[in-house]
Amino acid sequence: MTDPSPPAPSGPLPQEPLYPGNFADPFVLLVDDTYYAYGTGLNGQAGQRAFEVLTSPDLVHWTSHGGVLEPLGPERLDYWAPEVARSGDTFYLYYSAGHGDAGHHLRVAAAPHPLGPFRDLGLNLTPGELFAIDPHPFQAPDGSWWLFYARDDLSGERPGTLLAAAPLHDMTRLGEPRTILRASGDWQVYQRGRSMYGAVYDWHTLEGPFVLYRGGRYHLLYSGGAWTNETYGVGHAVADHPLGPWTEPRPGANVLRTAGHLRGPGHASVTRLGGQDILVFHAWNEERTKRQLHAAPLRWEGGLPTALPEPV
Repeated sequence: MTDPSPPAPSGPLPQEPLYPGNFADPFVLLVDDTYYAYGTGLNGQAGQRAFEVLTSPDLVHWTSHGGVLEPLGPERLDYWAPEVARSGDTFYLYYSAGHGDAGHHLRVAAAPHPLGPFRDLGLNLTPGELFAIDPHPFQAPDGSWWLFYARDDLSGERPGTLLAAAPLHDMTRLGEPRTILRASGDWQVYQRGRSMYGAVYDWHTLEGPFVLYRGGRYHLLYSGGAWTNETYGVGHAVADHPLGPWTEPRPGANVLRTAGHLRGPGHASVTRLGGQDILVFHAWNEERTKRQLHAAPLRWEGGLPTALPEPV
């Protein structure tokens, strides 16, 4: 079987940002030799569509096509973390909408083309959640679809935002969600003494899930810590089924963390280029004014993924 991804560029991927603008929470979809990158940044204000989309033939040279999601209405909302899945001839865009860091729920929009325009289907996918963000649609080898996401949970020893998964039916309905991964370490602390839901917590955060099937197992990449600073990074868990049980072979942000030119990297997705897995993620610029698009090879060492620089 030949790899369907385009050939690798003649040199290594650039270490500097791949796009000059603000492009947080990047997700990349490969369709017919073209990469489509979707990111948080445009909020659908003043008639503008939400979620900027970029295209590239090689993951290096990118062209912006503006926003792709028709806003829900005239109300000022924050639109976060888009991901797109293809089923048949339809492209489905999953995202959250809310006000700042409150009231977010997952929604889905559809379009006949990856450039949209996507139109919301009028469905709240998570009406029973306190707060739900970062939806990640995933198709298992048996053809079943699943939606992974982050949600607030006040139970357990480390309350905060954790990871859940649910069956995804007809691309628009969720089955019963199940918690799949809770905070396990201090590196995942978002803020100590945070006031939330009428109480004060040492708030932990796991978010930005992305799932791969490699070597007969499911591999979950997720971001932890505070997206606002250098504690942010990407950890890893493995399982034999989308609902788990999920375990972490190594503690900490062992896939990606602040190092060298990267500041607070995270919210990663994976695509393929020249037969290689490529981790696509955001990191802060030096002035801490915007999160920008980056990419690096995702290496597999002993069945475990890493995008950290190789030891010299």
